Amino acid sequence: MPDPIPEDPSQVRVLVVVEGAHDIEFLTRISTLLHSAHPTLPDLAAMERDRELIFLPIGGHPRAWLRRLAPLQLSEFHLYDGEMPPEREQREEFISQINQRIRCRAVLTRKRSLENYLHPQAIQAVADITLEFGDHDCVASEVAQRVFDSRHADYSWKQLTRRIRVRLRNRAKHWLNTSAVEQMTLPLLQERDPDGEIISWLETIGQLAETT
Repeated sequence: MPDPIPEDPSQVRVLVVVEGAHDIEFLTRISTLLHSAHPTLPDLAAMERDRELIFLPIGGHPRAWLRRLAPLQLSEFHLYDGEMPPEREQREEFISQINQRIRCRAVLTRKRSLENYLHPQAIQAVADITLEFGDHDCVASEVAQRVFDSRHADYSWKQLTRRIRVRLRNRAKHWLNTSAVEQMTLPLLQERDPDGEIISWLETIGQLAETT
């Protein structure tokens, strides 16, 4: 895996700020899929390998990153989970502030998180479970529970401690953003994202990369 900090920082064209490492896994894979069909869209995995892009997983507290990267004088794209009210309204406020900065663009996902853009068929291909979920459900929790219950007839999810539930949810979150994304196809993505929200993110990243 290439060093995340280029030897020559001048070749970095855009910073992509996300909440966690799972978001990076999702975006690199889904952008490769979309780039294969639409070559004008950036392949984020390739850009990262070529040290043209740096992902920054901030691990929460996005408000703290409102102006922290400004001294670098690089284009910035911020992508944060939509979350549920009232947190969504709070996030919309600082998203607006980021968008007032030059060469910066920030968006909230319309769905709860990136896992909500996955198609149930892609999840079923990995975990062999049938699942339905809405745009604002916690997909990782529902998947973790369904997988556990399908494998333990004599012991239910509700009997698990909170610590074990969190561990299983995090495990599900990992393969959802890696193996399940790799099972996505363009028709499945079109069904889950008919408005082309993900495409719009990639178009924005590409435009920002050209303005550096």
